[in-house]
Amino acid sequence: MSKLQWDAIGERFYETGTRMGVLYPQDKDGKYPKGVAWNGLTAVTESPSGAEPTPLYADDIKYLVLMSVEEFAATIEAYTYPDEFMPCDGSGELVPGAYLGQQNRQSFGMSYRTVLGNDTEREEYGYKLHLIYGATASPSEKAYQTINDTPEAITFSWEVATVPVPVEGFKPTACLTLDSKKIGDAAMKAIEDVLYGSDEGNGEPRLPLPNEIKSIISEIEPKESIAG
Repeated sequence: MSKLQWDAIGERFYETGTRMGVLYPQDKDGKYPKGVAWNGLTAVTESPSGAEPTPLYADDIKYLVLMSVEEFAATIEAYTYPDEFMPCDGSGELVPGAYLGQQNRQSFGMSYRTVLGNDTEREEYGYKLHLIYGATASPSEKAYQTINDTPEAITFSWEVATVPVPVEGFKPTACLTLDSKKIGDAAMKAIEDVLYGSDEGNGEPRLPLPNEIKSIISEIEPKESIAG
């Protein structure tokens, strides 16, 4: 067994950026059949909560610890948003170009990419795909200010709660992360062709559920490499 080594060349890893955001409005069947590019996406802050311990005592000692259910929430920030997000933000179209607020909010899914870097390859090292399911956006504050000598673009922000989706062999989840350094290029491309669409015309961009993601990877990569 070799001695531990810290900060070796090529092993100084980091993660950065938020890019290639896609919105997937949810339909009545709980699917996400049509994705649209989310231009102007500036940040997605993932905020898990819950998983809090509750100690139980018996025989004058700590008997065991029960953990509460973990919840997944997020904050989305952007300079703009696609028209398809308006029903998700509680807007309804009275007539073309006239929009009502305080309407029912449509659930949605989304995907975005972050960059994996290291000290030798920098931002070319790899990337992660982040998928979010069962999201509902809370009303957001919009601050309109006069244009002055230091103009700023309006930044929109939404607090997002989620309802998890079933996953075979695991607890339900509202988030899934795919690591390009652990999943082969062919499998990542197959998944991205579903998420973003492809030039071959294989249907609209859509958000596949976790069980389908697993099936896509399993068909391309050796079974022993697939967890679960």
